[in-house]
Amino acid sequence: MSKRIAILGSTGSIGASALDVIRHLGPPYRAIALSAHHQADALVEQVREFHPSAATITGECDRSAISTQLHHLGCETLFGQAGLLELVQRDDVDIVLSAIIGAAGLPAAFAAVEAGKTLLLANKESLVIAGALLMPEARRRNVTILPIDSEHSAIFQAMLAGRRSEVKRVIITASGGPFRSASAAQIATATPAEALKHPTWNMGSKITINSATMFNKAAEIIEAVWLFDLDPSQIVVVIHKESIVHSMVEFIDGSIIAQLSPPDMKTPIQYALTYPDRLPGCSRCIDFSAMFALHFEPPDLVRFPAIEIAYDVARRKGTLGAVMNAANEVAVEWFLSGKIGLGMIARVVAATIRDHSVQAAPTLADLLEADRWARGRAAAIIADAV
Repeated sequence: MSKRIAILGSTGSIGASALDVIRHLGPPYRAIALSAHHQADALVEQVREFHPSAATITGECDRSAISTQLHHLGCETLFGQAGLLELVQRDDVDIVLSAIIGAAGLPAAFAAVEAGKTLLLANKESLVIAGALLMPEARRRNVTILPIDSEHSAIFQAMLAGRRSEVKRVIITASGGPFRSASAAQIATATPAEALKHPTWNMGSKITINSATMFNKAAEIIEAVWLFDLDPSQIVVVIHKESIVHSMVEFIDGSIIAQLSPPDMKTPIQYALTYPDRLPGCSRCIDFSAMFALHFEPPDLVRFPAIEIAYDVARRKGTLGAVMNAANEVAVEWFLSGKIGLGMIARVVAATIRDHSVQAAPTLADLLEADRWARGRAAAIIADAV
């Protein structure tokens, strides 16, 4: 069976892991199309190894030089958002793996679904912003969407142990990030360097900051609502510092099914690529010859207010997912530039949500407008505070 894969964000951590998996699996798994934002040199090296038929660069670059380089490697070159949409709609693409960070990945996710491609989703923002539109569109077109997030992959796998009607709740695990044991004062004054020291995962800067504030978990709550058709009350978050149990599903008879593996994104990526089959993997395995323990504790909602914000957004829906995501992206950028403290990120997001007039049944245009409005409002809130 053909497994021609487009990897969006191939030079990032998820994209690089996906290429490791494809390298391991070999034919018929082939990286047929790649995209990057700024890392043109890294993209060229990937093209040199994997020989895709097309590649897209969405950021600023020397288009003439890159086109010449890729042409000599037998690869068609596309540019910008239009090039990204063209990439996912190509006839030689069967599977689209979206690892683009933030709202920028939303148009490509919709284009992939509209083109009838299987969508492997690492871009959680697509569902946070537009799950109410993307999931019904996928069902209408009979398109499969499989999660790449380790947490949602774990939920997907655990749900196979019973019928959907038998699911009582899902338990999403969180590492707690670098400030799991920090005081509220330490979190509020944390520097970018401190916030980027994740104890278990090696990720990009924005994702790592979202882990430090637990806005990654906030997004995962909303993502789970849309992916698995859950009520927010069916979702529980627990801190699990070892990052071995990636999530759990509790069934109505009291049984809890969990998916365990060492923290390595290649595991959920390979599962999504090979689904419904399982093949020998290239990830680390748990060493049961050594003693280890697993710990769980409830999150502190005072130190990590992002979780309560997410439950509110998940209950009220409408345009609030777009607003929460956009405000958080803006605040994270200000934090990484050293202009605001880490603790201010949640306050900016909450204030932006309070100032927003929710649209209950938005169109895609409405969601994009809410995203635009929230970015401007969040920036104004920060500017007034600093």
